[in-house]
Amino acid sequence: MLSIILGVLTFALIVVSIFLILVVLAQKSKADGGVGAAMGGGMAEATFGADTSNVLSKMTIWAAVLFFALSLSLYMGRIYESRADRGGGSLPAITGPVTPAMPATGAALPPAAAPAATTTPAPAVPAPAAK
Repeated sequence: MLSIILGVLTFALIVVSIFLILVVLAQKSKADGGVGAAMGGGMAEATFGADTSNVLSKMTIWAAVLFFALSLSLYMGRIYESRADRGGGSLPAITGPVTPAMPATGAALPPAAAPAATTTPAPAVPAPAAK
């Protein structure tokens, strides 16, 4: 259920992001001759009237607040989802046999745990025959 909600919120975040980009591009620049004028600054004035900058500014503020709220909720949801997948704890569970740690004093290993010799012994020389 949580993954469905997070998927819907992710889609909403993408839509809000695209809307925010378009609203910012539709605004007029302060110098009245930038990307805002080329991307529909005049069209926005024709649609909303003379108070266009106020309307677009409010839309930008609300879109930005919605963007940050969605981003924070998605972040918190993904953290909750990852902790729920691990069993709820902050540390992973140990799933194998636990072996005791080696002694820190440098003591000799027991014979069962001693590593096998890697060199082969020299062949035995027969003793000389007695006369």
